[in-house]
Amino acid sequence: MEKMPKWADVVLIPLISLLLATILSALVILAIGENPIEAVNLMVTGALGSTYGWGYTLYYATNFMFTGLAVAVAFHARMFNIGGEGQAMLGGLGVAIVCLYVPWPHWSIALLAACAASMIFGAAWAAIPAYLQAKRGSHIVITTIMFNFIAAALLNYMLVNVMRPQGSQDPATARFPEAVHLPTFQSMFSTAENIVFRGAPANISFFVAILACFVVWALIWRTRLGYELRAYGHSETGAVYAGISPVRITIIAMLISGALAGLMATNNVMGEAERLVLNSTEGAGFIGIAVALMGRSHPFGVFLAAILFGFLYQGGAELALWTSIPRELIVVIQALVILFTGALDNMVRMPLEKLFLSLRKEAE
Repeated sequence: MEKMPKWADVVLIPLISLLLATILSALVILAIGENPIEAVNLMVTGALGSTYGWGYTLYYATNFMFTGLAVAVAFHARMFNIGGEGQAMLGGLGVAIVCLYVPWPHWSIALLAACAASMIFGAAWAAIPAYLQAKRGSHIVITTIMFNFIAAALLNYMLVNVMRPQGSQDPATARFPEAVHLPTFQSMFSTAENIVFRGAPANISFFVAILACFVVWALIWRTRLGYELRAYGHSETGAVYAGISPVRITIIAMLISGALAGLMATNNVMGEAERLVLNSTEGAGFIGIAVALMGRSHPFGVFLAAILFGFLYQGGAELALWTSIPRELIVVIQALVILFTGALDNMVRMPLEKLFLSLRKEAE
């Protein structure tokens, strides 16, 4: 018998954790001499008060959806993929190669090819740690962290020595051809009389991320492979007894995880920068860990958590622009959210479990 209802685990615990993180964040803002109510109001106005703010919020959220889904899939197989950052970097390399060296007649065909290339490059980068975990017993956390640094060094080499245009001092590729530029929300939703999302980087890859959420949900809860992933994650011994191969599940889960992380490049590389630059991932691979934790590794939860962190990113930028509150404070707020949704999860969970158990006993 479950200690608490499913809705409490999925909704109530994250909400309480978020509330605790918000209270502590308000105390931090007070400690530096600022008004927390005004700070929250400025964050809400800057991130959600205009189509421009929404455009940036959804742009960041798109990145976090891809990396959050990547971490979530690995979580279901009881693995901690911290390599989303490196896998997204390699996904960007795949997107750049496809967009620069293949002449595409239309952005829609280029987007399909870019999705395939980013997934292949991301999955390939995840395959090596997956093999080392499955065959050699090397811990996936250690190897994926190492591969983040290797990916950064490889990308630096490619941009400086191979893909940089002749005569350019900027470690970046040339701009992608006009034919592969993705439609932005401004071009999709504006009219002649009303320009919305003006200058915001949100683009059609947001809908690719939503589609990815549905695909991951169907994979995990509606397919035999998804059942095997979850069974292996719950009990490796039981899964082996049922005939599920640990090597197969480990490698497949990491390949899917790497492919999802690589897909992020369709947003930040193809959709926003329209070229490949250094540090294009901007830490989204690591934020994906918090998104997956807060979303309880469920695609719908990942979607909501990604919107929240997109709000924190854009709201934090507005705070840094219009107040004396440093941009780093938003990192503190994000860290508090991660702390309460991850490391201190039991601090909220255990009292709630006792409460629901006592309520159940009284009802009986």
